[in-house]
Amino acid sequence: MKDTQNSPDFRNMPIRKVGIKGLRYPIIVKDRQYESQHTVARVNMYVDLPHHFKGTHMSRFVEILNQYHGRISIHKLEGILRAMIRTLDSRTAHLEIRFPYFIEKQAPVSGAVSLMDYDCAFIASLDTNGEEHPPDLVVEVDVPVCTLCPCSKAISTDGAHNQRSSIRIQIRSQAMVWIEDLIEIAESEASAPLYSLLKREDEKAVTEQAYRNPRFVEDVVRGVGVRLKEDPRIDWYRVESENAESIHNHSAYALVEPEKRR
Repeated sequence: MKDTQNSPDFRNMPIRKVGIKGLRYPIIVKDRQYESQHTVARVNMYVDLPHHFKGTHMSRFVEILNQYHGRISIHKLEGILRAMIRTLDSRTAHLEIRFPYFIEKQAPVSGAVSLMDYDCAFIASLDTNGEEHPPDLVVEVDVPVCTLCPCSKAISTDGAHNQRSSIRIQIRSQAMVWIEDLIEIAESEASAPLYSLLKREDEKAVTEQAYRNPRFVEDVVRGVGVRLKEDPRIDWYRVESENAESIHNHSAYALVEPEKRR
């Protein structure tokens, strides 16, 4: 049958990324407590396309994933990237795997146990450029937390406004860094963590904890950044925090990132 994708294109316009996006696929993630966790990811896969080819072969992306069925984990990403480059005759490959990760959390007073979910991602890329290079791998974790405004507490006699906030951490590392490690760092630098299940005595404890620990969005990113900077396993980090302000019609936002990788 005619291979239309391999037919020539004369517009002299190379494509940096082309591929598939939003594919749901089962993966396995290392779990600090239970060794491994099965979850379902949304997968994006891209390669570059030289200017002289009309299109890429979209079906081959799924074929590559199917070769790793039941074995897709962070340790398999390099093999997937190299298979993409080899199979699709490209120079670069990009892989984004976004998935929910669940942690068993215990309420602070009642001890009630529930599962808390966190949005995580493995973002990997490989540029061979005719040479052997290791892939670039970024681990990303989004942590929902509670923050209480220091300014509101300082000027109010009857409480202070708080809000649900999010902390996004991205890291590159040479050694194993557990997803749980990053979540614990983020939650410890917020006013208080979130829980899926709280009894009344737990609500009281979490509310009072937040009141004792007011945090600006700037405090959050600086606090997390210092913790990551001091971790010898971590080569590079980026920390973002966003507060969905409860008394404003906007969000507060901050970002820290070192100028150079270690």
